[in-house]
Amino acid sequence: MSNRLSRVFPVTMVIASVILAVPFTNARAGSAPDAGAASYKSKCASCHGPDGRGNVPVGKALKVRDLCSDEVQRQTDIELTKVIAGGKGKMPPFGKKLTTEEMQSIIACVRTMKK
Repeated sequence: MSNRLSRVFPVTMVIASVILAVPFTNARAGSAPDAGAASYKSKCASCHGPDGRGNVPVGKALKVRDLCSDEVQRQTDIELTKVIAGGKGKMPPFGKKLTTEEMQSIIACVRTMKK
């Protein structure tokens, strides 16, 4: 019986750790769009517009992508991170200007812009 208890206890601790960690993970994820909105506004909105559609003079002149489009929304977070970090077309790279966390929060903000 003692041997069985010693095998069950570690499994129970792992499950309890995961259950307790979920609210904290969700709390951070919930704040990501808010933090991302500020970063988006300062780094992206001048070209992509406040709503992500690119309907601003600079966005129209550069023919930027509509961030609300299915084409952009279907991209994975990794693909979007590569675009933000490395730039694309006329978009400059932001990899040295933004932290990974800032890029992730911008992506979380962009995900709220679905059509």
